[in-house]
Amino acid sequence: MKFSYFNRRLHLYLALSLAPWFVMYGISSYVFNHPAYFEAMDKAKGLPLWTTVLERDFDVPVPDGDLAPLGARIVQETGLQGAYGTYRQGPNQVNVYVYTFLNSTQIKYFLDRKRLVVENRRFRFDQFLTGMHAKGGFEQPRIQDWLWGAVVDLVCLGFLAWIFTGLYMWWKLPATRNWGWLALLGGLASFGWFLLKL
Repeated sequence: MKFSYFNRRLHLYLALSLAPWFVMYGISSYVFNHPAYFEAMDKAKGLPLWTTVLERDFDVPVPDGDLAPLGARIVQETGLQGAYGTYRQGPNQVNVYVYTFLNSTQIKYFLDRKRLVVENRRFRFDQFLTGMHAKGGFEQPRIQDWLWGAVVDLVCLGFLAWIFTGLYMWWKLPATRNWGWLALLGGLASFGWFLLKL
């Protein structure tokens, strides 16, 4: 098998396998770029974003350093599933955000009142898209979160391979050489200008 034939097939099948990821990153980037529009569209619905689903007494010590163990305990106490992050909202409040692509919950632990308040966020399609775009890393304990991070790494490598296989095909087609230079240099020039100016 000639390398050119292998390269064309690799480029073709990479495009097909990466298509869902291109679509997701493309559409979610548009949402990231127009947050005011989507916020105004949602605000026009007149619906509350957060709804309280549980309030209960809770009293555990809060460490001065790493809050991750406290967050894990709060998530376990409330029976929630998903990736989570724990943040100190103020001297008397710790927030734990539990997130899946379809559901988001914030848990507020009020230290002075020894009270736990659990609120669910209403589903919004724009936040569903940006949540997928921004999700990454290997810090979460669930296997599915780790697998998502691993697949995103593979997708990134696939993007790079798709670019290089396309460059190889372009170079092997002399009839497209001039237009290819125009496209390549135009893309590099526009990217470089923004890199220096922003």
